[in-house]
Amino acid sequence: MTVPFIVMSAPNGARRGKDDHQSLPITPDEIAACAESVADAGASIIHFHVRDEQGGHSLDADRYRAATRAVRDRVGDRLIMQITTEACGLYTAEQQMAVVRELEPEAVSLALRELCPNATSETVAAEFFSWLKAQDVMAQYILYGPEDVSRFEDLRRRGIIQDDWPFVLLVLGRYSDSLTGDPDLLGRYAEGLQKDVTWMVCCFGQTENIAVAEAARLNGHARVGFENNLMLPDATTAPDNAALVKIAAQSGSDAGRHIASADDVRDMLA
Repeated sequence: MTVPFIVMSAPNGARRGKDDHQSLPITPDEIAACAESVADAGASIIHFHVRDEQGGHSLDADRYRAATRAVRDRVGDRLIMQITTEACGLYTAEQQMAVVRELEPEAVSLALRELCPNATSETVAAEFFSWLKAQDVMAQYILYGPEDVSRFEDLRRRGIIQDDWPFVLLVLGRYSDSLTGDPDLLGRYAEGLQKDVTWMVCCFGQTENIAVAEAARLNGHARVGFENNLMLPDATTAPDNAALVKIAAQSGSDAGRHIASADDVRDMLA
């Protein structure tokens, strides 16, 4: 049985700026305007980053509050707002967890490699993951390769992660080395996950649409946007984030799947 197809928009990320694309949203008002456009295009979740005064990556709680208010004022509950804990070489695991505890967001993305990289970090990470569950924060675990998939399932077996509705992001490609993601790896990633895991793919570069279509076919879900890709399938530059969401939603429809609303996602994962 097919499930509704979740499209998440990742419109800005931690590294790109206006020099990369003039429509990349940075300020709270820009993020809010983008949120409205991607919601209209079919997104049910927005994964957004905030920036400091110099445009650099920030995990500042007040900046997140300002952006969250702006988005809520614009779209209400039409979008689930997912904050990030990405370190970007600037933040410790303790600082990453602290901002989540302060904000208590509806949803958050967590890089397993950053928050629970080894055995010595497991006790603190387990306490944090348990807190997320108790607070009904929708956690999405970011996995960068098959080895991360294996570690994620091992942590679940040992009770470090006790999520009733496990949700993961499978990342294809990198910011460095080989930027463009390889959609052929997607099946290998997904095969390592237990059947109760809801998985989503994001893919760097122009192969994004191929990966999205494959995820739709395999009953997975998709994250698209300028954080990872600026290109349309025809190799031209996308005019905005909404254009990439529309393409992803069409891939879901082509696979015979209903495009999930925010309330659908809450029913599936909350």
